[in-house]
Amino acid sequence: MKKNIFSMQLDVDSFLPATDKEKEYMVQMRPASTFFKDGVKRLLKNKVATVSFFIIVFIVLASIFLPMVWPYGYDQQLGNSLYGVDASFNNLAPFEYGETEQALRDEGEFVFPHLFGTDSHGRDYFIRIVYGTRISLIVGFFASIIVLAIGMLVGAVAGYCGGKVDLVIMRIVDIIYSLPDMLMVILLAAVMKQILGPIISGTILADLGSNMISLFIVFALLYWVSMSRLIRGQILSLREQEYVLSAQASGAKSTWIIRKHLIPNCISVIIISTALQIPSAIFTESYLSFLGLGVNAPMPSLGSLASDALNGISTYPHRLFIPALVISLIVLSLNLFGDGLRDAFDPKLNN
Repeated sequence: MKKNIFSMQLDVDSFLPATDKEKEYMVQMRPASTFFKDGVKRLLKNKVATVSFFIIVFIVLASIFLPMVWPYGYDQQLGNSLYGVDASFNNLAPFEYGETEQALRDEGEFVFPHLFGTDSHGRDYFIRIVYGTRISLIVGFFASIIVLAIGMLVGAVAGYCGGKVDLVIMRIVDIIYSLPDMLMVILLAAVMKQILGPIISGTILADLGSNMISLFIVFALLYWVSMSRLIRGQILSLREQEYVLSAQASGAKSTWIIRKHLIPNCISVIIISTALQIPSAIFTESYLSFLGLGVNAPMPSLGSLASDALNGISTYPHRLFIPALVISLIVLSLNLFGDGLRDAFDPKLNN
């Protein structure tokens, strides 16, 4: 019998439990996941960012392991060490051999080729490019860690405390922002070089060189302001959330709230900003080395190699082209990877 549509009587059949088949049909079950796993899945779908990541990994692994198996050293003058005094090793073209090496090859012996030739001092240029890449990557990664540590600490304190503390910190940030970046970097690097030279003489840091330490000090003094502003803005919006108010009402300390609640909720901004800071640090190190304010000779960096190549640019253009190409490849790959991280881990973006 058909039920009267105007009847107020309930239909008992509508309240029967659903069967397993009905549940499978009506509900699409999704496996449990985390913020990091979801971000990685979205990142892997971005082909440009994925290719850039593998290029970065390849360059890093090559800069670490190639010097272990390469037969030439970055400071080894072939004409004065392996084969005695032989000026024919200076300024070799790619895959060209010195007179002594050519004589050995004529006798049937194997001589490892110079893939990128040699420089004006008879040093293998390929291994110097590899070492220069290693130095640039070390500066980029460690400088980014320094910037992250200082920027995260200052931004978290300013955002959480607010009031006069925030006012004072932000005015300091504004002053640093108003300084001309390039001029301050050059001046600080030059001054620190003169100050640190006598201090580190005879210590372990002397092998690292005053110029390298100056670079890290420059980044610690100037380049944390952008990171601190980003984290401050995030914490200003997060500190009014209910879970922060609940922790405060429970008597939790400010450091505990920042460490356990606020910083973890800023992790996407931290990851993205750090990834984009690395190419900026590498580029800064490169142009400082190009100006002669980078690593100490004979240790190479990509910027110093490009600077040295200017003297013979008309005769040996590959010496300028190769380090410039490596710098461009590293910076471009890191920027594209950073953009991919932003698209994958920023929950505010609509993918």
